[in-house]
Amino acid sequence: MPSRPDPRILLRLLRLLRPYRLHLILAGIALLVASGSVLLMGQGLRLVIDQGFMAENAARLNQALVGMLVIVAILAIASALRYYLVTWIGERLAGDLRRLVFDHLLTLEPAYFENDTHTNGGAGEIQSRLTADTSILQTLFGSSLSVALRNLLMLIGAIILMVITQPWLSALVLLGIPATVAPILWYGRRVRRLSRHSQDRIAELGRYAGEALLGIRTLQAFGHEAIDRRDYGQRVEEAFTAAIQRTRQRAWLTGIAMLLVFGAVGLMLWQGGHEVLAERMSAGELSAFVFYAVLAAGAVASLAEVAGDVQRAAGATERLLELLDAQPRIQAPAKPRELPTPVRGAIAFTGVSFAYPSRPHSAALQALDLSIEPGERVALVGPSGAGKSTLLQLLLRFYDPDTGRVTLDGIDLRELDPHALRQVMGMVAQEPVLFTGSAADNLRYGHPTATDRELRAAAQDANALDFLEVLPQGFDTPLGPGGVQLSGGQRQRLAIARALLRNPRVLLLDEATSALDAESERIVQEALDRLMQGRTSLVIAHRLSTVVAADRLLVLDRGRLVASGTHTELLESSALYRQLANLQFSPEQAGY
Repeated sequence: MPSRPDPRILLRLLRLLRPYRLHLILAGIALLVASGSVLLMGQGLRLVIDQGFMAENAARLNQALVGMLVIVAILAIASALRYYLVTWIGERLAGDLRRLVFDHLLTLEPAYFENDTHTNGGAGEIQSRLTADTSILQTLFGSSLSVALRNLLMLIGAIILMVITQPWLSALVLLGIPATVAPILWYGRRVRRLSRHSQDRIAELGRYAGEALLGIRTLQAFGHEAIDRRDYGQRVEEAFTAAIQRTRQRAWLTGIAMLLVFGAVGLMLWQGGHEVLAERMSAGELSAFVFYAVLAAGAVASLAEVAGDVQRAAGATERLLELLDAQPRIQAPAKPRELPTPVRGAIAFTGVSFAYPSRPHSAALQALDLSIEPGERVALVGPSGAGKSTLLQLLLRFYDPDTGRVTLDGIDLRELDPHALRQVMGMVAQEPVLFTGSAADNLRYGHPTATDRELRAAAQDANALDFLEVLPQGFDTPLGPGGVQLSGGQRQRLAIARALLRNPRVLLLDEATSALDAESERIVQEALDRLMQGRTSLVIAHRLSTVVAADRLLVLDRGRLVASGTHTELLESSALYRQLANLQFSPEQAGY
């Protein structure tokens, strides 16, 4: 059963409106003026009929009509101002909320986005919340609440003026209002539950489509189009069904409310008409009374519709606040320690054990003890799943170890500000991530203030200058989402140049040359060799030929360090390393 968000959750958003008090005050004044103008029109209608038509007094008729025109002009100006101000407030709130949620998301550790229990579908689900759910709130605060307040004021004013005009006849209309509240409350709960369910289905649509489009090459390469069309169609139908269920309940809510209220108005007209015939009420009073009764009935019907919008917005707010309430597990301490200047780059793992949150019963590292000297070039080798990439994840403090400690220059990483820690590290992943923008934009991820000369130097060192210069606009050429206009090897070289530009003290390379051809690999490896001089470097490589010259090779297996030494030493002392070398080298190449 879908959850039941409480509409009171919307009150948490009011703090976002505090900076815009002036706009709120002006909108409130415009709202009062517009509502008052509508109510005054009822009295103008009474004067037009009683003192103009019925009294056959042309002068009084003209005066009444001029007064009505003045009221209409005031109403038009106030309504236009109200519409502009409340729309501005709604758009501003949606923008501020999107920015607030996005800023908070950037503080959360990668594990949060990989855990479906938090987000019901990862980044695609979160993207839907940032767009669709904030749009629902924009509609609520930018129009629906204004409509609700206007109708509430007119309902109160209409009831007061009805009672003043004809106290006993007002009872017929007022009896319809309490009768309307009951279905509003009952159906409102159903709408609230179904609204959250509908929003979840729409979010699933966005997640599925985003995943399919992101992997469009793989999708088409495997001829999976028909299956994806079918699966997406099923999700579309699920979203449609959920939306229709919600709409059906809202339709009943609105229809019953209007039937009850306008039924009371019809009864009132029948009774009031007899009063006019009996000359116990003037035609002008009845006209004014009917005007106010219709206003009251329309206000109640509008409030019933807005109640549905409030329920939808409550569901959207709950989903957004789930993101805002998420607390990052990786945080800077209250008083972070400062790294020494300059950073030496000494790294140590002491008794480190770790399991990924998504796989808590499968240890990625077990009781690992490891020391790396400043400036040492260390290669991590071993079969897939041995824990090599996990070491880099812990060094970047994307995760904290379950037991033990990881230190940089003798300081536990948990005592450092993660941002300061990552400033001294450079990372090149096995599958480099590029962002929408130009080649220069992607390079400056490593150094936002880098000059064009520095960009060219880094690109040249990474063997990327040749292909960047022949792009249509050179370094300013847009690369498309994810750098789709580049080959895999070109994307890898651009990622290496990005790391070079950062000039890190600790260099982390995860299969950094895996996508390069033999000649490019040789040239880039030379650049990396120069870059590693004087820097602490951890290199993951499945191809041992790229790391045999490392100062030390660490052999990992099932999360444990099983051997350490140079290539020659490990050939003699480690059966696992010897097995890996036999798979890749001839006896002469291996050094037997």
